Amino acid sequence: MASLKTLILSTLGLAPEVLGATLLASHYTGKIFSLSYTPGASNSTASLASKSEVAGCGLLPAWLHVDSGSPNVYCVDEDWFGTGMLSSYSVEADGSLKQTGQAVTSGASVHGTPYGGGDVDGYNFIATVEYDPGTVTTYELPLTNTSAVLQQMKFNLTEPKTNPRQDSVHPHATQLDPTGKFIIVPDLGADLIRIFSIDPMTGHLTACEPGKAGEGDGPRHGAWWQPLERDTIPQHKLYTVNELGNSVSAWTVTYPEDGGCMALERTQTLSTYDEGVTPPEGSKAAEVHVAGNFLYAANRADQLFGSQNDSMATYAIDPHTGDISWIEATPAHSWFPRTFSINKAGDLVAIGGQTSSNVAIVARDPASGKLGDLVANLQVATPGTEQQEDGLSAVVWIE
Repeated sequence: MASLKTLILSTLGLAPEVLGATLLASHYTGKIFSLSYTPGASNSTASLASKSEVAGCGLLPAWLHVDSGSPNVYCVDEDWFGTGMLSSYSVEADGSLKQTGQAVTSGASVHGTPYGGGDVDGYNFIATVEYDPGTVTTYELPLTNTSAVLQQMKFNLTEPKTNPRQDSVHPHATQLDPTGKFIIVPDLGADLIRIFSIDPMTGHLTACEPGKAGEGDGPRHGAWWQPLERDTIPQHKLYTVNELGNSVSAWTVTYPEDGGCMALERTQTLSTYDEGVTPPEGSKAAEVHVAGNFLYAANRADQLFGSQNDSMATYAIDPHTGDISWIEATPAHSWFPRTFSINKAGDLVAIGGQTSSNVAIVARDPASGKLGDLVANLQVATPGTEQQEDGLSAVVWIE
């Protein structure tokens, strides 16, 4: 009998040997690169190569969204010159991308996620965030050259902040909750996790009471966790990475019994460094992901493991409470790791260095959660400039 993986890949029209080893990396030169990872007999003989590239996501493709098992990829454009692109692609049999849709936007988008029940991967809409304008914007799927804004909400700072980077609201991500009924928006400028309920038929978003982060935390992105035993309380936890506070926070998630709003309560905040270690000046926590009962965060510009080699933080998640505890810091094998992605098997982590503009593949032990040796590394396009918006912007596995 064919394996489940083979059946899924056949359904998508993708060969297992191609899809299982394909990654995408977007770059601020305006390109998205298809990369092929080939495992070796040992970690030292694995390889990573660039196979093709495609444009079509504006001047500054900032983020890639893909769901596991889906052949569709969405890309947002951070172009801050008054216009931008929101684009969709299909993954072809050889791992390359084919553009399937494109919409003109006002630019400055840094993140996006599809949502709502529908025919496009189960979605009918997509929501993006614009960092400096301080907006959330929605569009109907599929994307076309006549796509128009469905809804746009602009936020305002209701109380002054002391951190100069919190001079205004700065929504940094739109992320769908595990039920598909709510979207969260971490707001770096306002120290809030904004919450919106979804009307799956119209795509309309309704604001709920936001979760309140710690003063000066500057939440950036979030990751969801569910216990393996579904009768465990809590049923869901949210973890956010806080860019300004160089920390991660755990949140208890409460869902309404009969409609209404999801609620968040912050229960923990831990540093992205070991106890007693002061975050180096200029360092910024960037990204967060969950795999099993482990949590990971990327630290940018700390050079904790030598020149141009930043760090990854690993935490254990208590399987009964969802509380987190520090495990260790390990090399990112990259400079300014803005993004990372864990493969479905849980044994490899792709780390995208923005300034170094490389993709580093690191081994992961699914049992202990610990990150191991560097198994493959690839320079993608041109390196960026320290603390500037250039270089590599995102990396994702396609499987």
